[in-house]
Amino acid sequence: MDVVIAGGHGRIGLQLGRLLAERGDRVRGLIRNPDHSADLEAGGVTPVVFDLEHDERPLAYVLGGAGAVVFAAGAGPGSGAERKQTMDRDGALRLIDACKEAGVPRYVIVSAMGAKPGITGDEVFQVYLRAKFDADEALRSSGLDFTVIRPGGLTDDPPSGHIALGGELERGSIPRADVAGTLAAVLDAPNTIGKTLDLIAGETEISVAVDAA
Repeated sequence: MDVVIAGGHGRIGLQLGRLLAERGDRVRGLIRNPDHSADLEAGGVTPVVFDLEHDERPLAYVLGGAGAVVFAAGAGPGSGAERKQTMDRDGALRLIDACKEAGVPRYVIVSAMGAKPGITGDEVFQVYLRAKFDADEALRSSGLDFTVIRPGGLTDDPPSGHIALGGELERGSIPRADVAGTLAAVLDAPNTIGKTLDLIAGETEISVAVDAA
């Protein structure tokens, strides 16, 4: 598989790229900072310097030859409400448009538990959840082969390889490494196309949970 990861140097994207490269996929990671290139290359990922917020070059050209994309980018902790809109929402929308133009059929997005309709308020986290929901809705109506993955609270704990994956789960947390492992499995799972799935730590092996989704 040929996969492009938006947010290739993020704490999920970097681990996902390494997993995909290890299993033999061709992987490109979009990064803003060229100084991060070596970190991607060390994991077998080809770095592509492209700023989703500000780069004026056509993104569809960057996606040439890809069969799937993963949107694992985000404004990140400490960012303000404006960047939640310009990155978490608008960056995802730009990637949707580029996939349509480039003929990339498969789009997996990392969203968040709680990204649901009816969220109000101007606190940064509320804006973040609305931005995620707007991006998810745009993807769901895009005509692409989408999967929306909504992790719970993210941790840097070691991976357990066991998760809970389903349509509506109770709030929980999950190591970023297990999110990466789940994304890798989802990319190979046609049964997850067209689904929105919550993801937290659980008792089921990732491959089994994805197969049953």
